Amino acid sequence: NINKSVEVRRLEKKLKREQRKASRKLETNIRSHDKNRRPIWIRPLRECKNLEKQNRKIRLIHKRLTDIRNNYLHQTTSEIVKTKPSQIVMEDLNVKGMMKNKHLSEAIAKQKFYEFKRQIQYKAEMYGIKVIKADRFYASSKTCSHCGHVKKDLKLSDRIYVCPVCGAELDRDLNAAVNLANYKTA
Repeated sequence: NINKSVEVRRLEKKLKREQRKASRKLETNIRSHDKNRRPIWIRPLRECKNLEKQNRKIRLIHKRLTDIRNNYLHQTTSEIVKTKPSQIVMEDLNVKGMMKNKHLSEAIAKQKFYEFKRQIQYKAEMYGIKVIKADRFYASSKTCSHCGHVKKDLKLSDRIYVCPVCGAELDRDLNAAVNLANYKTA
């Protein structure tokens, strides 16, 4: 996960600091507020050169973060496609629903799922690899990759999948990956 790297965390911390500086510069330029709580400026904002410089710094940090994330996506998708698999199976996730979770929405947005899918599709097309979209309701994590039994009561906290029928025991994500590799379109 590129968003947990040292460089990205350092830049995000720096971005917060620079945004606070810009906010303080803006606050010191407020004389008072009108009846609608709109600020009355001491000087017009276009004349505040220090504020413009600060905003330029913030824009550069945002650009750097975006470039790092885009570069990582390109490297990852190229690495996947250059292994030349016969097909790539991707789950159709409910990203809109996932974005409603206020605790996860920022992290999900930073992952750029749509851009990842778009890059996989066009790079796979260049190499002649078939991209299959697995059904949103396909239980890839809950299905045993050995016997096909579906475990209904699997929680997100259960990181090891243990099949109650055949006794197979493996990592939950690995189990889902095996199921997606064996996925057949109906």
